[in-house]
Amino acid sequence: MKAMIFAAGLGTRLKPLTDTMPKALVPICGKPLLQHVLEKLVGSGFDDVVINVHHFADMIEDWVARNPIDGLRVQFSDERQELLETGGGVRHASPLLDDADRFLIHNVDILSNVDLNAFWREGESAMATLLVSERDTQRYLVFDNEMRLVGWTNIKTGEVKSPFPQVHEAFDNHYTHVSNAYSILSSRFLQEEGSGPYHLYAFAGIHQMNSELLPLMQTWPDKFSIIDFYLSICKHHKIKGYVQPELRLMDVGKIDTISQAEQFVS
Repeated sequence: MKAMIFAAGLGTRLKPLTDTMPKALVPICGKPLLQHVLEKLVGSGFDDVVINVHHFADMIEDWVARNPIDGLRVQFSDERQELLETGGGVRHASPLLDDADRFLIHNVDILSNVDLNAFWREGESAMATLLVSERDTQRYLVFDNEMRLVGWTNIKTGEVKSPFPQVHEAFDNHYTHVSNAYSILSSRFLQEEGSGPYHLYAFAGIHQMNSELLPLMQTWPDKFSIIDFYLSICKHHKIKGYVQPELRLMDVGKIDTISQAEQFVS
């Protein structure tokens, strides 16, 4: 089983720690974030991992060399020249990924209790499957009643992205009728009985992709968002959302979340 870990980011929200180390090596309970993710992957049966690197790339490569895990092959996708964003990162790493039928993608700064084996099985029926949750945020993925991806919205600004005109119409009508279209709305406003066929979930930073999608990326620019890619193909390819019951998830994205993350791991 193959996985890719996104570890190339600058980690600007974790300054000053990331002035001297990459986000992937920020310690939580005495272990780098990268180690937490690697151990979870290995414990779930993954034996082949690609890690993209940019910020303090040498430090990540040195740490992996000094901390080998039995039975795990680790390769690096080198983005030292330019940080390529999430979609560009997958595209750049495609020569290391396309030998597998599908692969998991995991942000290095995500800690969770997700059952990766159950999530992996969910991916058998779609071209891509995204782990999502019902947490409060401003930006949501939009799914239909069959949990197929149909769009994206920013509920603070009212922006909507979708290849489906009916999704734009539904959200435009909703934002027109609220008293302030630029206020943060309930993430379940379209899930109430009789209100419509769309459901809003927050992306959890863990997803899986069928390698048949990799050739579709080749016409994209070097840098692009993986979510924009999924939105561009969801009309013709099944992109699915998966909600794990009682999912607990921690995004270690800001310096003030370090202590919360340590409590979470403990």
